[in-house]
Amino acid sequence: MADMDAVALAAFSPAETARLRTIPDAARPHAFFEAWTRKEAFLKALGCGLSRPLDSFDVAFGPGESARLLASRTDPSEPARVALLAFEPAPGYVGAVAIVARTVLRVRTWRWP
Repeated sequence: MADMDAVALAAFSPAETARLRTIPDAARPHAFFEAWTRKEAFLKALGCGLSRPLDSFDVAFGPGESARLLASRTDPSEPARVALLAFEPAPGYVGAVAIVARTVLRVRTWRWP
């Protein structure tokens, strides 16, 4: 993705952009898509789409980071009420699911041939 850094500057929070810059070049595209899918999942779970600025909240991403909402500048209680779950739909791809105001017992995925 040739314009990954430009997209991150336009869509990620300053903290997320700074985090992305700390990730080694070889791992950066994967980390970028982790962040993007987690941010997208969160907005879809809220039902607000892109009417809410992507830089109004921070998600965890990158090597060694589990999927989670770190901060919300719109509603500081959101990190406690949102579960972010990451998954790999196929080798080399990333996905995420967000669940708002519910206890996550178990999420199952299946692979079809």
